[in-house]
Amino acid sequence: MTFHSINPMNGKVLGTFEQLSDRQLEDALALASTCFPVWSETSFAERTVIGMRAAGILRTRTDEFARLATLEMGKLYAQARAEVLLSANIIEYYARNAAEFLAPDLLETASGEAEVVSEPLGLLFGIQPWNFPYYQLARFAGPNLMAGNVVLVKHAACVPQCAVAFEHLWREAGAPEGAYTNLLISHEQVERVIDDPRIKGVALTGGIEAAKDVAARAGKNVKKTTLELGGDDPFIVLEDADLDKTVKWAVWAKMNNDGQCCVAAKRFIVVESVAAQFLLKFQTALAALKPGSPMDKRTTLGPMSSESGLRHLLSQVDSALQNGARLVMGGKRLDREGTFMEPTILVDIAVSNPAYWEEFFGPVALFFSVANEEEAIRLANNSDYGLGGAVFTRDVARGKRIAHRLHSGMVFVNHPTWTSPELPFGGINNSGYGRELSRLGIQEFINKKLIRVQSIDAPP
Repeated sequence: MTFHSINPMNGKVLGTFEQLSDRQLEDALALASTCFPVWSETSFAERTVIGMRAAGILRTRTDEFARLATLEMGKLYAQARAEVLLSANIIEYYARNAAEFLAPDLLETASGEAEVVSEPLGLLFGIQPWNFPYYQLARFAGPNLMAGNVVLVKHAACVPQCAVAFEHLWREAGAPEGAYTNLLISHEQVERVIDDPRIKGVALTGGIEAAKDVAARAGKNVKKTTLELGGDDPFIVLEDADLDKTVKWAVWAKMNNDGQCCVAAKRFIVVESVAAQFLLKFQTALAALKPGSPMDKRTTLGPMSSESGLRHLLSQVDSALQNGARLVMGGKRLDREGTFMEPTILVDIAVSNPAYWEEFFGPVALFFSVANEEEAIRLANNSDYGLGGAVFTRDVARGKRIAHRLHSGMVFVNHPTWTSPELPFGGINNSGYGRELSRLGIQEFINKKLIRVQSIDAPP
């Protein structure tokens, strides 16, 4: 099997990479296994130096890393630079805070002493997607490396250059061989890695079908998993929202990374007294986006990451229309070179329409007009997913009250769902389980060991 790096702007092959042989895969696992006892015994202070160095390299060579992401998956260059810097912030966050987050927890007990210590589990396997080719790696590798685990990563097949660059980053930063390993492997080899007894935990970011397979296989082997999956995040607009500001955020929430984001706003739920006004402003703003080269700073609409992704999204739109939805704008491929799709708005999506329950991973917005706040909450919660959500209102207390009633892992008030090193990230239901980032993220693949000390003279 050969992995191809393809520029979605023009379909040209940028490079090819060969799959690891079974012998090479075994060598990688053996090296990681040899590295773990050394790395886990390395002090927090020493690991901090390496983490800070990795963050510094990303900041010093931001343009170099960003260019690769833009070329491989079509991300607007400014957004690619922002992703590289966010990745640096995540790594630095854990380099600075790992020791505090994993400090022993002293317990009160009737006699003697008791404490819970945090110890790394060992070799961890991460399966990561293409849409944020560095950020996804940083939020998996950053906390786990700083905790003393070692990581092996199967990155998405369409971003092999980004995958290789991130592995080189850790080596350049001074991490020992085997601490971070990029695996160019097949689906069958992924199964072999999950089955391998040296692997102690598995983290997947991806789709629900892949998650079922990975979780089932890991479960058979009694291994801890975390799953960060998709979403159909609601973007609720109440009648008292500042519409001009809200529409600007709506465009950002829908079109960041061309809509190819698990926490992109998917369902725009607007109270009917302002629905028509919001829809007109939203449509006008989307129509003003300018397609072009993602390397050009004037471009505001880049290509989708792949031909297959574009075709799947177009088929979803066609199915939605065949089942009664109505097209407000867009719905087609742009007549130009590259994998460009028109910004699209669908309305009149009935519960019986498959589109009502699907995730649209790209520049497609589903629009719903509702009578009031209560109906907005009911519609938002009528979903198989539960990742993020947003509420826009001038009344912050009201926004917080609604946030408490939404069934999801994250809710933002007056801002789209987004990410930062100190904020926990994750969902419920078909959006997965477990948390990444923040103090919580470093705790997922840790052994919480109780150490109890008592006098030998104490009665049995």
